[in-house]
Amino acid sequence: MTKVLAGDIGGTKTILRLTDVQSKGKIRLFQEKYPSAKYPDLVPLVREFLAAAETALGEKQIPEKACFAIAGPVVNNTAKLTNLPWLLEAHRLERDLGIGKVSLINDFAAVGYGVVALDSEDIHTLQAGKFDIKAPIAIIGAGTGLGQCFGVPLGANYHIFSTEGGHTDFAPRNQLEFDLLEYLIDKYSITRVSVERVVSGQGIVAIYQFLRDRQGSHNSKVAEIVRSWEQQAGRKEKTVDPAAAISSAALEKSDDLSEETMQIFVEAYGAEAGNLALKLLPYGGLYVAGGIAAKILPLLQEDNRFMDAFRHKGRVSGLVERVPVRVVLNPEVGLIGSASYAAHL
Repeated sequence: MTKVLAGDIGGTKTILRLTDVQSKGKIRLFQEKYPSAKYPDLVPLVREFLAAAETALGEKQIPEKACFAIAGPVVNNTAKLTNLPWLLEAHRLERDLGIGKVSLINDFAAVGYGVVALDSEDIHTLQAGKFDIKAPIAIIGAGTGLGQCFGVPLGANYHIFSTEGGHTDFAPRNQLEFDLLEYLIDKYSITRVSVERVVSGQGIVAIYQFLRDRQGSHNSKVAEIVRSWEQQAGRKEKTVDPAAAISSAALEKSDDLSEETMQIFVEAYGAEAGNLALKLLPYGGLYVAGGIAAKILPLLQEDNRFMDAFRHKGRVSGLVERVPVRVVLNPEVGLIGSASYAAHL
């Protein structure tokens, strides 16, 4: 059995998975989550993980290959984490951990490698389109931020390319969105608004604040959570998650302002996914990943709001109507992608 080590390395937490090459990363032999800041470097964390794996599995675990997905840019197999004093270099990790081959990739690129390894039950199709095996694929995912990447066919696999597409300009499509744009410019004292400020977890909260401030005082359970979050401004750790509260209330249809917030969010999300589709014409499929889409799938489908915004592209609407659009349901797609990438090293 050839074993590979996959990792999702973030400023807050690190998740490691030991898996078998043949499983494409989908079957975990052993997996653990660690608080990243507790460790001075990745090496002692991995050593602790492998020791725990040995205890749990009853024999020494020596992975032959490893891939670590990093929340940040990776240049020449080297990464400096933004929120941790870690400088990771693949060659040093190979030497210090005794692993034959180590690679570092961007965390959203790992999602890209993961989507092509998923099974049919891990995906929900929003638009069948006209699949072309020779065409590129595109991946977009709203979570803490807005990730975007794309892949081109390479033999039986794909080569994934990272992008910073989430930092392109937010493009309002109606008067309400123009008002939202002006609100964000004033609120953050900025001269431009990236699409990530709208299509992300922080964007859900910002849209809610915009509607609340526009309509005047609002009293509800969700409003209390948002106010509590606002009062904790500047704290590293928050005690509430307003984006989750807003989306949950919208799903339950228990708060009108939350419902309106998510309608704007879903339409902006669909429109940006359509923009990405126009730029790449990904007839191999456009995948909607990230931490939000699967959780709010009924809202994406409601009144066909997401796909209507996706396809609303004027004279070229016919081009995006051919793109297969799929929502990724498996929350571990990034780890699966890291393991899949390691397997092919």
